[in-house]
Amino acid sequence: MGKRNKKTADEADVILIGAGIMSATLGTLINELHPSASIEIFERLDEVAAESSDAWNNAGTGHSALCELNYTPQRPDGSVDISKAIKIAEAFEVSKEFWSYLVANKLIEHPESFIRSIPHMSFVFGADNVTFLRRRYETMRDHHLFHGMEYTEDHEVLKQWIPLIMDGRKPDEMLAATKIDIGTDVNFGALTRALFLHLTQQSGVKLKLAHEVRDIERATDGRWKVTVKNLTTDKKRTVTAKFVFIGAGGGSLLLLEKSGIPEAKGFGGFPVSGQWLKCTNPDVIARHRAKVYGKAAVGSPPMSVPHLDTRVIDGKTALLFGPYAGFSTKFLKNGSWLDLPASIKLNNIRPMLAAGMDNIPLTKYLINQVRQSPEDRLEALRQYVPTARKEDWELEVAGQRVQVIKKDEKHGGVLEFGTEVVSSADGSIAALLGASPGASTSVSIMIDLLARCFPERAKTAQYLSKLREMVPSFGRSIAADEQLCRETRERSAALLKLEGTLESV
Repeated sequence: MGKRNKKTADEADVILIGAGIMSATLGTLINELHPSASIEIFERLDEVAAESSDAWNNAGTGHSALCELNYTPQRPDGSVDISKAIKIAEAFEVSKEFWSYLVANKLIEHPESFIRSIPHMSFVFGADNVTFLRRRYETMRDHHLFHGMEYTEDHEVLKQWIPLIMDGRKPDEMLAATKIDIGTDVNFGALTRALFLHLTQQSGVKLKLAHEVRDIERATDGRWKVTVKNLTTDKKRTVTAKFVFIGAGGGSLLLLEKSGIPEAKGFGGFPVSGQWLKCTNPDVIARHRAKVYGKAAVGSPPMSVPHLDTRVIDGKTALLFGPYAGFSTKFLKNGSWLDLPASIKLNNIRPMLAAGMDNIPLTKYLINQVRQSPEDRLEALRQYVPTARKEDWELEVAGQRVQVIKKDEKHGGVLEFGTEVVSSADGSIAALLGASPGASTSVSIMIDLLARCFPERAKTAQYLSKLREMVPSFGRSIAADEQLCRETRERSAALLKLEGTLESV
């Protein structure tokens, strides 16, 4: 990354496409590590964090694998695999470390504007699910990342933990729940806006809203030429950069395909839309304070795990239930109905067809979800809130997710539920594809991306020293070191003003 004074108006060191949490995180990391780097950010909408990072579009759980049952699958022998949960829990601690650095150094003023403590709970009903949850708890409780987790099948205890969920239950109903108090609620929209507020105050950083990237092509000197249309004036300009990051959520796949890099071949996308039921009765909202996750229906995508979710959005407590999945050919909530057909190319049609054949239960599930009536949605809610009344809840459209489809030698193509970084061999362009738990693990993802795309620079003493200042655990394993985990959590809790999170750790 060169000196800023050598740049023309149509040159930058770094171009970030999309003004969501991923670009905000990467831009902040680059600006801290290389303050002299010029950064230009393009967003097609007229505000930042308006797609998947927005609070109403994002589950906001602070995905730390404390309650999400899809991160702890059951093996054929009945045992529970917690390896993915450990990885995600560790990555979330890294995110909290970085956010703590931002607060400590006044890059962000008020941590309570984007993160708050809230119990994370798993809740199941039925004999088989109770057995699974008990085994999950017995496996997780011994790992220091999950110390403090409690388990109960006792209805009286459950009434104390989740009174709203227990109202109207039969005394003989088989129920079980886990609870852990170190969970958080994260407003990624507020965090994204705070990061961009700081970034745009730095010299050499430009944010262009209502600017849509129309093309990405390699220049003869190896740099990237990004053609952008100003949607307000309809004027186009081309900006050249050494490094391009595509963090456009569901829109990333289409832009990655425009780059023509061979690494992008074979990737496809499967869009899944979502809706919430939002509670409108303050008395009902006040009776629930937890994020309670259940088990997903067979064949449903992980993003459709039902949860009754306490949120704090713009200072107000809200209560959501869902999500109810749906299908749309759009890749973004504000996208085009032609997004899916436009993404199909000769190099990815086989993986997409193969993934479709292997996921027929998912297709049936989505069709059934689309056909749901308001009464059907209320019936699903009543599995978690037996006393729910239709007049207390209204439908809210959630964000659009695009699940990754990638080539697979054995099956031809597989549907991936997670996030995937795709980068060119020389590291000059990278894109983030996929969905959950992306936002919560954004810091780890972006640190890994920097090491992949700038390998030589990432080995320098100056880089490593600054990175350890921002993320003190860097180079060590929070998952393997109990003392490090304790120290990290204590520091983060103090700086982020998280309450009551360490009594049992």
